[in-house]
Amino acid sequence: MKRVRDYATILGDGDITLEIAKIALNKLEIDDLGLDHIDLKILKTLITNYAGKPVGLETLAATINEEIDTLEDVYEPYLMQIGFLARTPRGRIATPLAYEHLGVEYHEKDF
Repeated sequence: MKRVRDYATILGDGDITLEIAKIALNKLEIDDLGLDHIDLKILKTLITNYAGKPVGLETLAATINEEIDTLEDVYEPYLMQIGFLARTPRGRIATPLAYEHLGVEYHEKDF
């Protein structure tokens, strides 16, 4: 929201309007659900690189070049809260909702 406020100051009169917020979030590459490029990278990696199979946190972190703690503390909670990521005993998986959001066809898997 700090960045949105900055855009409101520069592009408008300092008030955050819906239009200013949309412009700012678009420029920051944050989608309608609040997902940024790292969130999308996590989901795309799970779906594309690992074909939707469960992936361990360390493997996922190494693949996207992100710290394990950052994934676990910053990105995972929101992705789980919106139902896009699930923890299984075998690793993390993208849910059917994530596939739908990314426009990728979901196929039921046997794990």
